[in-house]
Amino acid sequence: MSQLPLDDNVRASVVCKSWYSVANAVRVVNQSPWLMYFPKFGQWYEFYDPVQRKTYSIEFPELNGSRVCYTKDGWLLLYRPRTDRVFFFNPFTRETIKMPRFEMTYQIVAFSCAPTSPDCVLFTVKHVSPTVVAISTCHPGATEWTTVNYQNRLPFVSSIWNKLVFCNGLFYCLSLTGWLGVFDPSERTWSVLSVPPPKCPENFFAKNWWKGKFMTEQEGDVIVIYTCSSENPIIFKLDQALMEWEELKTLDGATLFASFLSSHSRIDLPGMMRNSIYFSKVRFYGKRCISFSLDDYRYYPRKQWHDWGEQDPFESIWIEPPKDFSGFT
Repeated sequence: MSQLPLDDNVRASVVCKSWYSVANAVRVVNQSPWLMYFPKFGQWYEFYDPVQRKTYSIEFPELNGSRVCYTKDGWLLLYRPRTDRVFFFNPFTRETIKMPRFEMTYQIVAFSCAPTSPDCVLFTVKHVSPTVVAISTCHPGATEWTTVNYQNRLPFVSSIWNKLVFCNGLFYCLSLTGWLGVFDPSERTWSVLSVPPPKCPENFFAKNWWKGKFMTEQEGDVIVIYTCSSENPIIFKLDQALMEWEELKTLDGATLFASFLSSHSRIDLPGMMRNSIYFSKVRFYGKRCISFSLDDYRYYPRKQWHDWGEQDPFESIWIEPPKDFSGFT
């Protein structure tokens, strides 16, 4: 019974008292990511819990002068432009892990897993020319970053508008124009896949269209979300066998949490709409997160789509709180 999805576990628990005891003992309720807001001024940060629809305000003076780069496994990766300082910070434990200094210009950075893991790798890619990129990597405990130039078989324009995700031991990088680069940190190889960019309607390439793209990993698959103002989102999955992007009409019950710098996928969430995308924008005085249901094929609240060109991409990010985390005290 411990292998059952949440829905089946709940159904089994109503069969009889003995089944209820067993089902309740092994029931695993996954934790929803929270939305973290970064202030333009000051050192008070807000966290929004989309399940409880509660907001917490916490002071983090240790983050002064920094900007967020990425989140994964409950950790933030941050960068201080004035000092080129790169560091990890866990807002739920206040633990800090410093990294070697590194100058980040027009690039973004991601990491593979929590910095407390020996497998943690940081990755960033920088445009050198249409056929050359500079890839830099590092790991906690290292004294410096390693940078190597790689030739591209296909033109690959790297910029701050790229999307990064770690999936099945590889870093995937979606370029501004929709081409997909892949870096293997163990083999230290880089290649641009001969997969044509996802096909979107012409109106999706309007002003600031690049701000409305999101990428995540879902059970071993690379998922890309394209949005455009009032148009309904389009979701694609990378089919590595056919080497093409497959448009999805369902998420098979999963819930996606999309933000500019990093996005997440969850299953069996209590109180959350299944088969939906939750975006990093809260309306109605902090009571409702903008979402899109693939079942109903519409936004919630109704007509509450958002123009991502109007939002600062570094304003907020989804982050995973620890299991059984009930809130800040």
